[in-house]
Amino acid sequence: MKTRFCPLCGAKMKRSGKTSAGRTRWRCTSCGASSVRRIDGAAKLLALFLGWLLGRSRQADMPGGGRTFRRKTASFREIWPMPPKVEAPGRVVYLDGIHLGRRAVVLIASDDERALGWHLCRAENSRAWSALMSRVAAPEVAVSDGGDGFARALRGTWPGTRHQRCVFHAFCQVRRYTTRRLRTQAGAELYGLARALLSITTLGEADGWVQALLAWSERWDSFLAETTRGEDGRATLTHEGLVKARRSPVRLVNAGTLFTYLDPGLVRDGPLPSTNNRIEGGANAQLRAMLRDHGGLSIERRLKAIFWWCYMHSPSPLPAAEVLRVMPTDRSIAAIYERPGERERLEGTIPRWGDAIVWSELHHSEPYRMDWD
Repeated sequence: MKTRFCPLCGAKMKRSGKTSAGRTRWRCTSCGASSVRRIDGAAKLLALFLGWLLGRSRQADMPGGGRTFRRKTASFREIWPMPPKVEAPGRVVYLDGIHLGRRAVVLIASDDERALGWHLCRAENSRAWSALMSRVAAPEVAVSDGGDGFARALRGTWPGTRHQRCVFHAFCQVRRYTTRRLRTQAGAELYGLARALLSITTLGEADGWVQALLAWSERWDSFLAETTRGEDGRATLTHEGLVKARRSPVRLVNAGTLFTYLDPGLVRDGPLPSTNNRIEGGANAQLRAMLRDHGGLSIERRLKAIFWWCYMHSPSPLPAAEVLRVMPTDRSIAAIYERPGERERLEGTIPRWGDAIVWSELHHSEPYRMDWD
């Protein structure tokens, strides 16, 4: 048995007989205080539940079988693990969202090793991004795929942070409009330019790429301006897809977010990433694998599974017993919503809880969407 220490003075304790219930009594050798060792069964069950959730075991393989396991761990399915407040600024933070159909998205912020924050919302918008970012200290560089409302949230929440737009997503944006089945010479050249983004490593190469894009735009300007009249007599752009494909990289060049990773003032402390593959191939890939391994979960349980994964990969997760004591549950949130006047107090905690866990959106259907900026 491990050495026990006095909770009052910190000195070593020794065995001192047994209590009337048959438990071993421990007495401090310094101050004389006595206590018994209590085993927290709920904490052990929570560890068992998380071992199943974050692993690849089936419920039937757990001790006691599937039915016993579900009965003993049913209370843990109500817990919403909330993100900590990260006050130590980092150099690079990756931001991305994992979508669960059309009903919800979990926005996630991470560094190279840990999940720093997560936020549940109905769709990506500036309000949701701001709620996530307000809980994390502003980094030097934020890497993202350019989700809706992110640029606005960055200006308002992390005004001193530089933005690096993921170059792979910039390439994919062009590829979406040109497709791989290139039918025009203009499309083939633009596709080649977008693909070249993935191999740029110096400022000189970046400047050359920008000049090549401008030259391409001038060379094919009249071609892209061609219009076609439909049966209703309205004129539309003949090559609308190419026009949209050109608009995307031009906007990024004008915003100055495409080659932040090459800025001399930033790279003197070490190289910077040009993509957010660290979160796409790290956190998001592991989250999707977990959801596949536990197929059949309801939307709410999938959200909680994502929250649990993020929490257990956060900088300093609390011990299981403390988690059970402080984390909100379905019942505690419902009780607040049922009391008049308490709902306003709950919604005041949105930056801390994460959109108040979008309780009203998950449990009440609204006829109109309320997620536009």
